[in-house]
Amino acid sequence: MDSIGTNTAPEAGATPLTVQAPVAGSAPDLVTVSVRQGLEAVDIIRRGAGAAVPAVGPVLHDGSDGTLGFLVPPGTADAWDLPGSACTQTNGRGMRFDLAAAPTAGGTGWLLPPEAVGPVTDPEVLRAALGEAARLIEAADNCR
Repeated sequence: MDSIGTNTAPEAGATPLTVQAPVAGSAPDLVTVSVRQGLEAVDIIRRGAGAAVPAVGPVLHDGSDGTLGFLVPPGTADAWDLPGSACTQTNGRGMRFDLAAAPTAGGTGWLLPPEAVGPVTDPEVLRAALGEAARLIEAADNCR
């Protein structure tokens, strides 16, 4: 197994996430979080993106469920254990990368469509960003 995400250190006490190396043509897994935490994580990843840190990949918005879904490399679901999130194997179910980014009537569609961003999001970068987002949200909620 190859380690994914050597650019960002995992949170203290977190188990390093390892996934199988992606196979060409294999379907990505999907990490799902609340919209609030997901939007914070997108901002965190984009602020930190540079030559050494990959940017966020495609992100789905499910308006009816109030969630964001980050596409991550296949195999990520096998080791994903971040509280407040879920990671599922898609096996390509429902994945249509040739559709326009316009949301459907239910508000579901691409927040960041595949053609507008790079490849899938690195799971370690996402894990770190989701952790930071959770801490920022908790701090903001405690200031009220």
